[in-house]
Amino acid sequence: MRICIYGAGAIGGYLGAQLALAGRDVTLIARGPHLKAMQERGVRLLIDGEERVAHPRCTDDPAEVGPQDYVIITLKAHSVPWIVEPMQPLLGPDTAVVTATNGLPWWYFYRLDGPWRDRRLESLDPGGVQWDGIGPERVIGCVVYAATEVSEPGVIRHLKYNRFTLGEPGGEKTERVRRLARALIDAGFRAPVRGIRNEMWVKLWGNVAFNPISALTQETVDTIARDPDTRAVAKTMMLEGQAVAEALGARFSIDIERRINGIEAVGAHRTSMLQDLDKGRPMEIDALVTAVQEMGRMVDVPTPTIDVVLALVRQRARVAGAYPS
Repeated sequence: MRICIYGAGAIGGYLGAQLALAGRDVTLIARGPHLKAMQERGVRLLIDGEERVAHPRCTDDPAEVGPQDYVIITLKAHSVPWIVEPMQPLLGPDTAVVTATNGLPWWYFYRLDGPWRDRRLESLDPGGVQWDGIGPERVIGCVVYAATEVSEPGVIRHLKYNRFTLGEPGGEKTERVRRLARALIDAGFRAPVRGIRNEMWVKLWGNVAFNPISALTQETVDTIARDPDTRAVAKTMMLEGQAVAEALGARFSIDIERRINGIEAVGAHRTSMLQDLDKGRPMEIDALVTAVQEMGRMVDVPTPTIDVVLALVRQRARVAGAYPS
């Protein structure tokens, strides 16, 4: 089994290091000082009070690697269109591409029963670059529940959680998804195989509200959840997102108050959107918020609170140089 992690930062490096330590043939695609450190000293993983060092192949040139059994993309969603062309040498006739990105994926409507089957989302895949260049038939969905950070180049600190939920777009438990799940489990991860769209919505349910609100207020998720005013805004946005999801056939397995309480229990967490804003990095606005608005318009479900917050966070991001005009 040949596995390539494309975008081996905090999550990708964590995945790759554990898989390599479990004896898998792993390649990490990275860049800059982080890549140089991994090439020279291996990937140093700080986990469970100990340091583990793995030595997977590390490069910034996919052409050096050749076709893979699995390519796991751990970049942020807005970065993926830019790697479609350079990743082509990794794609053989049977290569599966695992989309371990936040938010709703560009392939969401692939084989989805109903009138929107195979619809393309312009907010997530402008011009169909990923649909045409990767192909939805290659895709395995992945929802990441893991907290990690790059504490210095080549060094990844695991903070908590280790679940990577997998699923085929069509819901089948195919051999390719089972095989990958077994590899992840052997490497120490939790890797259930489930109906992946429902899993994506449950995670997005919190992100669609708490990420943009945190960027606008500069507050952590526990403060947003405890304050009656911001909690009410978040809950309204989540209810709007739930209405869109259910109109598309998704189902939620937990109550909204329980979901919000779970977010509050995370503690003083600064969302990825807030961290990106502070550092002037491109923010995941489209995958986490714009896609829900676009889907709402498709299914004729109004999203008035999402619309207002989206307009505000886009403007805030543009001012910071963290969202394209």
